[in-house]
Amino acid sequence: MTATALDRIPMPPSARLLGWRMLDHDAARSWVRIGFQGKPDFCNPAGFIQGGLLTAMLDDTMGPAVWIATDGAWFTASIDIAVSFLNPARPGPLIAEATVIQRGRTIAFLEAQLWDESGTLICRATSTARMVAAQQALK
Repeated sequence: MTATALDRIPMPPSARLLGWRMLDHDAARSWVRIGFQGKPDFCNPAGFIQGGLLTAMLDDTMGPAVWIATDGAWFTASIDIAVSFLNPARPGPLIAEATVIQRGRTIAFLEAQLWDESGTLICRATSTARMVAAQQALK
């Protein structure tokens, strides 16, 4: 896989916790595919991965889409995230894709989807994020 601007910064602890790994990307399309590991520790009493952790996975896919599309010039801070939970997620590999729908001077509109390893769509999200210059955000 080709290098990205993400290779120039350390992996955050939250991404490590989620089992984050880059699977594919296309900066020209403002698109990324990220793999996650749905751990048994993430489950609610019914044995499904808790929705807040699924939301974190979606969020941790949308931000990198902007970072890669801007070659690391812009960091995102979520303003809002709307998530639709379509199917329960069991522990195991999960795959998310995100696209930058529109990017302005200070705001980006994003969307993402998360699937399990069988291809079942688990949840989807849209987000509005404030764009912060990387040199300010990563001090």
